[in-house]
Amino acid sequence: MRRLQFAVLAVAVAGLAACGDRDQTIGPSNSRHADTNLWEIGTSDPSIAPGWTPGNAASWEDHLRRRTQGQNDYAPR
Repeated sequence: MRRLQFAVLAVAVAGLAACGDRDQTIGPSNSRHADTNLWEIGTSDPSIAPGWTPGNAASWEDHLRRRTQGQNDYAPR
């Protein structure tokens, strides 16, 4: 009987632990906020790709155009 109670308790605890959800909001330490333009990130951001200048919209658009053309199977190479 005691084993059955322990098994039921273990299943209940495991089931409740699986239902937990962590907070997924962006913290205040992030350098990019929802109301800023994509090309206006700081220079210390780890997602800066080589080939474009932070803060320059034309450079951002050119970099994205070249990057997507590299992924296009039908683009001339």
